[in-house]
Amino acid sequence: MSTILIIEDDISLNRGVTFALKKEGYEVISVYTKEEGKIAILQNQIDFLLLDINLPDGSGLDFCKEINDKMDFPIVFFTANDTEEDMIKGFESGCDDYISKPFSIGVLKFKINAILKRNCGEAKNIFKYKDLKIDFDSRKVHKRDEEIYLTATEYKLLELLSKNKGRAMTKEILLDKLWDNNGNYVDENTLSVNIRRLRKKIKDDSKNPEYIITLFGIGYIMGE
Repeated sequence: MSTILIIEDDISLNRGVTFALKKEGYEVISVYTKEEGKIAILQNQIDFLLLDINLPDGSGLDFCKEINDKMDFPIVFFTANDTEEDMIKGFESGCDDYISKPFSIGVLKFKINAILKRNCGEAKNIFKYKDLKIDFDSRKVHKRDEEIYLTATEYKLLELLSKNKGRAMTKEILLDKLWDNNGNYVDENTLSVNIRRLRKKIKDDSKNPEYIITLFGIGYIMGE
């Protein structure tokens, strides 16, 4: 089920929408500021964003422009400003649609379902984290718009870490998973070498990693 992020500082509205969408079966993450939204996007795989235009720590329009340069999920604005000029600004910033306050929860759910249905074909089996994008169907990896070419072992390692994002993967688990059906064994030294090569290819500084974090004495984890 899709994960929806709500960034809305009206506590009652935020809680009401969160409750309604959870009843529909969606995973919902709700926050109240831009900064909390940034953290949520970095720590989770978001499929849909409901974004208030006027937030306590800045403009939702600016936030939309900022994340559209790095992320690729549908964005719908909550707004009390539904003039033609305001709506044009929103679409120019990269939003997919508007919903004007006050609104019907039924209409909101319809919009979300329709937009997700339109987007599900291309986003069905894709992992996105920060500037990294992995298409599991085509086995292609991109950093921003640049394709990254990996060996079979490097790709399998990245796939294992990304599909278990936020979960500690011990060296024993990784070694077991990398041992393929043909009996090609990967030892601990080879694992370390492949981690190093993978980090270099995805431009992940081993001293200050953003993607693959070393858990000393344990193994590795994708994300914080």
